[in-house]
Amino acid sequence: MKIGIIVAMDRELQQLRQVFEGSQVIVEKCGIGKVNAALGVQRMINEYRPDCIISSGCAGGNGDDVQVKDVVASTQLAYHDVYCGEAIGGGVVYGQVQGLPARFEADPYLLQKAKEIKQDGLAIHPGLIVTGDWFVDSREKMREIINHFPEAKAVDMESAAIAHTCYMAGVPFISFRVVSDMPLRDTQAQQYHDFWAQVAAQSFLTTRTFVESL
Repeated sequence: MKIGIIVAMDRELQQLRQVFEGSQVIVEKCGIGKVNAALGVQRMINEYRPDCIISSGCAGGNGDDVQVKDVVASTQLAYHDVYCGEAIGGGVVYGQVQGLPARFEADPYLLQKAKEIKQDGLAIHPGLIVTGDWFVDSREKMREIINHFPEAKAVDMESAAIAHTCYMAGVPFISFRVVSDMPLRDTQAQQYHDFWAQVAAQSFLTTRTFVESL
């Protein structure tokens, strides 16, 4: 199986290229945000023709059961900053682009393999990941997002756009994100900075465990 992993930032790219050094896994950076994510994953599809694509990296977490260093495996993905409105025809929900699914579904096989990972000290949370062009660094912004998506387990800036592109191209996809911070518990993004300073390197080893199970 030819596996493509796409990340947003140089520091994520550095961590994962170290993890997959010497393997056949394709690890590429797309850049931050939805447009960069869509362009990056389309370029990966065109150039490498992967059998599946994984969106990796970090994300803000949500939920009483979620902690920093846990992993969220997407069951579904949606945009938290898209609303087409009722005036253009109706029948759409918040987060849905008209003419497309309200939520993009993760590939069932990839999701099942993610659920089966057993690793001491690791918690994997299957759930909804929502995406928008906003680094969530305040409780107020996170509350606004969670008001629309109370069941969301993670918030990032790329995964739904990658899922959208993979859906259009017919490529199996999952987002497998390490929780770097909990915005509802941290007002100054200190958890996010501490994550990179202290625990990031160990956290990304879980992605290798997942890939090796495929």
